[in-house]
Amino acid sequence: MNAFKAYKACVPVAWSPNLYITLVRGIPRTRRLHRRTLEALRVRKCNLTVMRWNTPTVRGMLQQVKRLVVIETEEMYKARKEKGT
Repeated sequence: MNAFKAYKACVPVAWSPNLYITLVRGIPRTRRLHRRTLEALRVRKCNLTVMRWNTPTVRGMLQQVKRLVVIETEEMYKARKEKGT
């Protein structure tokens, strides 16, 4: 199961102190602002998942690049990892 399908999984979404961010679309041919935002989030490759704190600053950065990434809570991430992918 890839990250995009995991995003669509039926896992209850609750507030989480950590957000797991996975890049699902490529960086080339994106706007410079989006590339700089992904660089600041330290998301470098497709299908690479990083953990960031759930702060207003990070949520604002994710709002800018929401079409390029998948955002999971801690419960969603653990459920995806338990399924074996």
